[in-house]
Amino acid sequence: MGEQKKKGQSRSQKAWVVTVNMGYGHERAASALRSIATKGEIIVANDYKGIPKSDDAIWKNSKKFYETISRLKPVPGVGDLAFEVMDKLQEIKPFYPDRDLSKPTVQLKQMYRLIRKKKYGKHLIDMLRDRPLPFVTPFFLTAFFAEEHGYPGDIYVVVCDADISRTWAALDPHKSRIKYFAPNGRVVERLQQYGVPKKNIYLTGFPMPKENIGGAKAPQAKKDLMSRLHNLDPNHYFINRYKKTISDHLGSTRHTPKSHGPLTLTFAVGGAGAQKKLGMVIAKSLHVAMQRKKIRLQLVAGARPEVAAFFQKELRSAGYSKLLKSGGIKILVEKTRREYFDSFPEIIASTDILWTKPSELSFYTGLGVPIIMAPPIGSQEEFNRYWLTQVGGGINQLDPRYTAEWLFDWIESGGLARMAWNGFTEAPTHGAYRIEEVITGEDVELRKLPFIV
Repeated sequence: MGEQKKKGQSRSQKAWVVTVNMGYGHERAASALRSIATKGEIIVANDYKGIPKSDDAIWKNSKKFYETISRLKPVPGVGDLAFEVMDKLQEIKPFYPDRDLSKPTVQLKQMYRLIRKKKYGKHLIDMLRDRPLPFVTPFFLTAFFAEEHGYPGDIYVVVCDADISRTWAALDPHKSRIKYFAPNGRVVERLQQYGVPKKNIYLTGFPMPKENIGGAKAPQAKKDLMSRLHNLDPNHYFINRYKKTISDHLGSTRHTPKSHGPLTLTFAVGGAGAQKKLGMVIAKSLHVAMQRKKIRLQLVAGARPEVAAFFQKELRSAGYSKLLKSGGIKILVEKTRREYFDSFPEIIASTDILWTKPSELSFYTGLGVPIIMAPPIGSQEEFNRYWLTQVGGGINQLDPRYTAEWLFDWIESGGLARMAWNGFTEAPTHGAYRIEEVITGEDVELRKLPFIV
């Protein structure tokens, strides 16, 4: 699927990797592709030196709107109503029956009106056109900039969710030259419903950090998974039952350390910081278990100091200062977004269970990480939740007030170990390598992905 690599393509081919800092998803995808980015630098389309004031104003208004609505979502009544209006603009229609959905939406037409009449994004494209490297972006709007303003190089979009709205495809997708890297089979088919030619779609999987994978045979991911299984299956119900299968995939378990550290639950707050209060509910339920060193909790505030400050204040008010000092609870925050994404591979390597909303982090189950899903925010996250449940790598949270009860039931029974295994064996792991293969022309020996996952 997708076009053949071009003859004479350089094995050291670099690309312009262009993202946006709206939420975390688009930057997370771009960060995993830093190895192919020119000079290792990723361009942030809504925050670069010299951005025109007119473009800056449009970006800031849209970002402010998104983050305000996301933060309002937990507020009864007004939050639900406001979010329903925004979500309707990004609606993903039911997939069945299979039909032509190529007619552009009102929102898409408005985007193109800005691009064409206001020259939105032209300054960015003019900066890059003299060196027409492949243009790789995890955001549809920046790809539209490139095509509409005549960028001479190839244009690629990295899709960040398990299903997508019509706004991801161009105004006239049948004539567009934009190519897509799809994270799963459903997105491949959805793009075709929207009118994108099959030859312009590559099934790659979502790009995740190479540091957590280790190469074509995923030695690092396998090592981390084996350690994780020992933490998640203390009674060895799952390990003993599937010992031969595990050994065939990961190698002998005899020489593997029992764990990479204490059982670790990581709660990751999204880019808008909307679910920070949930982190405190989890901490209060696990208080006794953390005191007994049965588990440690990592609260990931990302690059939002105000979220970290919230955690600090609430934890100290609850009398958890000793746990903060001992490392029973860790608050993970970075000064910049780049530092956050650079540190995330280490966070994931130390994580046994990831608790987060079903964002782009849903795909991280492909590293062998079981995911507990917080309530989704938006239509695309509903589809991510469905996909994650389908591959068996995640499960919806139960009442967080009683986390200490149901979480340890899942651990003692080996249930979360099973999810870790399902995620690793069923979900794509090598998205970054497959994307790099297309861009650079360098062959990577990887198995063919299943079409529908």
